[in-house]
Amino acid sequence: MRTTKDRIRHALGFEIIGLLIFAPLASLVFGFELHLMGMMALVGSIVATIWNYFYNILFDRAMLKLCGTLQKTVLIRVLHAILFEGGLLLLFLPVIAWYLNISLWEAFKMDIAMATFYLVYAFVYNWVYDQIFAIPKHS
Repeated sequence: MRTTKDRIRHALGFEIIGLLIFAPLASLVFGFELHLMGMMALVGSIVATIWNYFYNILFDRAMLKLCGTLQKTVLIRVLHAILFEGGLLLLFLPVIAWYLNISLWEAFKMDIAMATFYLVYAFVYNWVYDQIFAIPKHS
């Protein structure tokens, strides 16, 4: 399994790069000022970072128990990303509605768009991260 230091590097890298891409893109797409989208993205990043840390520990434990390995196939990577984003969607929806003073339906649509962005981003980021910082073979 990955070390705590590695998990922290993974989570921080994911969130910093994601923020740099997402905030300006979201401002452009959703029509809110950059500072509003930036603040929402920052709060979302903090929530996602905490969720990421615990989610990945649980996912790795489940993989070891069910598969006996931490090596991820493409299908497992897709499942990993979908489950992560689904959990984050449930955690962050009320925050979006409250902060932007929009309906839950509007927040849901925005959250789905954010989740779609981060779903693709998470898949690519995690694949690249695993190529650069390979997981040792489990013996």
